[in-house]
This record gives sequence, C-alpha cells and structure tokens, in this order.
Amino acid sequence: MAAGDVAGLRAIVTAAGGGAGRVIAAALHGAGARVVACDVDAAGLAGLAAACPGLSTLHADAGTEAAASAALAAAGGRADILVNNVGIAGPTAATEDIAPADWAETLRVNLTSHFLFARAVIPGMKAAGGGLIVNISSASARTGLPLRLPYVVSKAGVLSLTTNLARELGPHGVRVNAILPGAIRGDRIGRVIAAKAAALGMEAAAYEQALLRHVSLRCLVEPEDIAAAILFLAGPGGARITGQCIGVDGNVEWEE
Repeated sequence: MAAGDVAGLRAIVTAAGGGAGRVIAAALHGAGARVVACDVDAAGLAGLAAACPGLSTLHADAGTEAAASAALAAAGGRADILVNNVGIAGPTAATEDIAPADWAETLRVNLTSHFLFARAVIPGMKAAGGGLIVNISSASARTGLPLRLPYVVSKAGVLSLTTNLARELGPHGVRVNAILPGAIRGDRIGRVIAAKAAALGMEAAAYEQALLRHVSLRCLVEPEDIAAAILFLAGPGGARITGQCIGVDGNVEWEE
C-alpha cells in the first residue's frame, strides 16, 4: 500500500461497535476506505452500519482465529489497513486476588487478538508490497498502574508485538505502529474510574481529578484524536513511520 489517500483501500477495525473503535471506523469510511467493522456488540454494529451506509460489519469475538479469518473474508481476502483496537479493562484487584481465568481472558482479548488479526492480513500485505497495521496499546504500558496487572501486561505486550512486527515486515513495505491513548472520554473510562476508585476507597469524581492531575494537558483524550492519528499514519505524512509507539494522551506523566 502506498501511503496516501485511503479512498478505496480495504480496512479492518476491531471493537468498532462503540467508543473509539466506532469513531475510527466511521472516520476511515468517511475518507473513502472500504471498512469491515468487527465487534461482539451486535447492537453497536447495527448503529454504526446505519450511520455509515456501505460499511460492512462482522459480529464476532476478535480474540478467536475464526473471527480473524471471517474479517479477512469480509474484506475480500485482503486488507490494506488493520486497526487492532479491541481491548477489555480486565480485573481491578491486588495481584494475589486475580483469578487465573481473568488473567488469561485479558491477555486473550487484548494481545492474542492482535496477533491473530495481524497473522491473517500479513500474507496479503506482503503480496501487495505494503500495508499498515495500527495496534492500540495504552499509556499505562509505560507508566504502570497498580491493581490493573493483567491489563498493563497485555498492553505492554502490544508494544513488543508492534516493534517486532515492524522489523519483520519492514522489508516487505508493511508499516506497524502502536498508539498509546490516555483515558478516552466515554462510558468505558467511566466504568474503569468507578472500579479503581472503589478499590482505593475513593469517590469516583475524586479519582478522576487525581487521574487528570498527572496528565500534562489536564484532559481526557477524545475518540476523534485517535482516529486522526490513524488517518495521519495512513496518509503521506506516515509513509516513513514504522515501529513507533505513539502517545496520544496529553502526556500521561504518572498513574496511581
């Protein structure tokens, strides 16, 4: 894929039924890409499809090999852009209280899904002589975050996945980057803040203020910020950008 206008390019976006994923899918669709949006949220996908006529949807669990294969088939057997956006918060608990099943599920959804979807699209990208893979990690992968061990480990794994794939696929013209968002405005961060506040014995509003105190711009991230970064990477400005872990977070200095 030559970096430039995304019009006509085939894109797959996971966890596109809501939140930042929905905004990313809609932005790519609006720029002319042929988007396949994958999510376990059938109602969310229906809403996205209604808002974006012509966009294709796939109701599936992105953490399975079957979903990756089905998404590739829905894209016509090849993808030019893959956005590995799917992720769950995982448990909020002290390490000794985390159930092994919750640990495994967090890694399956947040990390193994990225591997499975990349594995599915790579042969076609190699054959085409290029492509773009964007993995969504988290600022927490750099700062650490107590009581959120499975989440942080899974998101840190995404960074290694990204840099290693960039080296492996660079000779084939395939670019691989990670975006590290801060707290993204929406329902999900509200639930995360409530859970972490409860674990710390704080009011949710007090924890949110504490959270923003350690962000240089004192702001939450908007979903549109993530979509804009992806469109940049897919455009002319991103032509020589690969192997990078890009913070779109207002500069998260620390997390508690």
